[in-house]
Amino acid sequence: MIVPTLKATDYIYPLREGGSLPAVFRAEDDQLYVMKFHGAGQGPKALIADWLGGEIARLLGLQVPHQLFLELDPVIGRNEGDPEIQDLLHASAGVNLGMAFIPEAVAYTPLSKHQPDPLTASLIVWLDAFIRNIDRTVRNVNMLIQAEQLWLIDHGAGLYFHHRRWEDPAIEAQKPFPMVKDHVLLKQANELAEADQYAHEALDEQHLRELVYALPEVWLSHESSFGDPEAARKAYHDYLMIRLEGSKDFVREAGDARAQL
Repeated sequence: MIVPTLKATDYIYPLREGGSLPAVFRAEDDQLYVMKFHGAGQGPKALIADWLGGEIARLLGLQVPHQLFLELDPVIGRNEGDPEIQDLLHASAGVNLGMAFIPEAVAYTPLSKHQPDPLTASLIVWLDAFIRNIDRTVRNVNMLIQAEQLWLIDHGAGLYFHHRRWEDPAIEAQKPFPMVKDHVLLKQANELAEADQYAHEALDEQHLRELVYALPEVWLSHESSFGDPEAARKAYHDYLMIRLEGSKDFVREAGDARAQL
């Protein structure tokens, strides 16, 4: 899997509503992208989760902004007056995560006119249980609506366990995800079994391997649980495969949580 790496050419403005202070940049292809910074508080691991979560969502047929890698020279933002953002730009020199900017999009709410159909809602719940994404709640929906299209954004809170030591992917992959009970779409997700079947048809070992091996080596070098980037790649791949093979457990967990609503 070859992922484009583009040079950022113009700093446009920060998105201050994001906890990690992402920003809009123009790249060398003259398109606008939201850049997520490896120098932000959660570091490169948040970018790893964001990349993997977004691309797995895409394989499931869900709408996700196009993702690529953006090369940042911090001199681009030299006119930014906020010293916190200046520090962030300098700390993030090199390869960062970029995703296509979606203009005129508004945040999804449970009261939005456009609502996902039951299978789409079930697939989104399945995805977030699969990657153990704690950020798709009423407080932080991480979904946008543009022209009646629902877009998923910001999967950086997935795989949250990798912010501590996790030497055994099998142990992590088999852990429950009780926070699925707070998922903003859980009530609408009444086709979880169908979503599970669909996901097994859409995902396989080769797909997941390609996504993991597309990750920039420099991001993986910060994964201190393993000796080198290659070992880290194997751990992420093994985690995802074991999690996929045992999906009936987290699907049952989601179904039980839904029954309690």
